[in-house]
Amino acid sequence: MRKPVIAANWKMYKTVSESRKFVNEVIPACTSITEVEMILCPTFLSLAHMCEDLQGTPIKLGAQNLFWEKEGAYTGEVSPYLLSELGVTYVIIGHSERRGHFGETDSQVNRKVKAALSFNLKPIFCIGESLEQREQGITNKVIEKQLEQGLLEMDQSSAINLTIAYEPIWAIGTGRSASLEDAREAISFIRQWVSRAFSQEISEKMPLLYGGSVNPDNIGQFLARQEIDGALIGGASLKEDAFIKMVTIANNIK
Repeated sequence: MRKPVIAANWKMYKTVSESRKFVNEVIPACTSITEVEMILCPTFLSLAHMCEDLQGTPIKLGAQNLFWEKEGAYTGEVSPYLLSELGVTYVIIGHSERRGHFGETDSQVNRKVKAALSFNLKPIFCIGESLEQREQGITNKVIEKQLEQGLLEMDQSSAINLTIAYEPIWAIGTGRSASLEDAREAISFIRQWVSRAFSQEISEKMPLLYGGSVNPDNIGQFLARQEIDGALIGGASLKEDAFIKMVTIANNIK
């Protein structure tokens, strides 16, 4: 049985002190929760401090991005080697905001996924369609292209360490979440693709998440679906009580 995943993407929010305050407040409530994979993805500035604060707790640390080279003259970038050495476990790759605001291509996403895996980081690989693409009825076609190109030349031994997050672009930060059926259908399609591309065994073990305006009020409906293993959560994960509530719901449902 797949372990439910609650991953918090804080984007460009929270100072170092705010991040550490959050951690100190949620640790007591989350220490006893062992059946949920809890992941916090703060800004790069907070990673080192939070790595210390989270030692000995069940909460894992994730980065929001990386560059594909180990080191070099790449001003402003952070490498998988540096993240791994620090103690980071997960890294978000291919988020629609990276693709949209910074022009990341499927090819670049593929290089980042491979680089992460080569340093034993676990990618949270994000895919999803725009509202225009959904209205055109090409959601599966878009998702399939992102899967094929983003995971190009991926072998089974690497794929077992992947988490895939389906995030319809039109539902991110808009307050408009996908319908339960929309999310279920897309994630079912992804699992079928994983089964064909890698194996049935990997498909059955790989966590598939939904992301897009998830909050404490609607997360239970998504997690109640057998196909959905967890959530990648943005704004709603910034508040301590909301994060604790969502983790608790995941622990009780799955």
